[in-house]
Amino acid sequence: MAFLPSVYRYQVEPEWDGVLLQDYFQRRLRFSRRMVIDLKKGGMTVAGGHRRMVDPVFAGEEIVLTLGEEEKINLIPNSNLPVRLLYEDRDICAMVKPAGMAVHPCALYYSDTLGNWFSAHYGDETGDGIAFRPLYRLDKDTTGILVAAKNTLSAGMLMGHLEKTYYAVAEGYLPQDEGTVDAPLIRVPGSIISRKVDFSSPEAQRAVTHYRVLKRGNGHTLLCCRLETGRTHQIRAHMAYLGFPLAGDSLYGGHTDRIPTQALHCGKVIVPGSDALQRADMTLSEPVPQPMLRLIEGM
Repeated sequence: MAFLPSVYRYQVEPEWDGVLLQDYFQRRLRFSRRMVIDLKKGGMTVAGGHRRMVDPVFAGEEIVLTLGEEEKINLIPNSNLPVRLLYEDRDICAMVKPAGMAVHPCALYYSDTLGNWFSAHYGDETGDGIAFRPLYRLDKDTTGILVAAKNTLSAGMLMGHLEKTYYAVAEGYLPQDEGTVDAPLIRVPGSIISRKVDFSSPEAQRAVTHYRVLKRGNGHTLLCCRLETGRTHQIRAHMAYLGFPLAGDSLYGGHTDRIPTQALHCGKVIVPGSDALQRADMTLSEPVPQPMLRLIEGM
């Protein structure tokens, strides 16, 4: 499909009259220094013309940013993938990822990932399009909402600030109705993917998972989880550490007799508001997929 660059327009308020352009971006709009430096590469006008970052801006002047005009897609486009577009606007694209699909291409998955679908959806036959900038990752067999930024500004403003809610089914009955797992994770020696809790290694990274029990039954516990940190396999490794691996998660001790892959789903994402992006807070939601729903209904 054809794509359009993202255009942002700001009118300098009277209280910011006479400030340097770089200060308007950093103090008023909360741009990072890196983002201000990137704007020097082009795509910006002030009052219809060129303005240096060290020059002042004046009340009533319009600042226009045009982003994403010259991007080249570096992933193989593939539109024949079972990905559903949940939501999109000027800043973001929210997709529903199925189980069994990686987010990024790699040696094993180079043309059938979420990135390949994104490149087909936002590219054209010339290779122009929108670069794939996922704001977080989901494991290959984890389902649910994945949000990608559509330009460098939205990526810089939103990266690390989205609040995600995961739904998980653990094997066994967690005794507490809610709790927090604050246990550092490290890669298991000899493995390239699995993680384990390790309080002694200086290489272990702090990992914090907050959980709340929604339902117990038929030997399982339905959980609502929120991550304070975003480590690889965090919820899966933490639940296994507690002695309650996720159903279907054979890597961490779960059983696949009732669900073939881990019962873990990113079901809600809160995208924060931003003056720079000229948007308010918004919430995206997606129900759990059928295999996980059948497991929950059987509780």
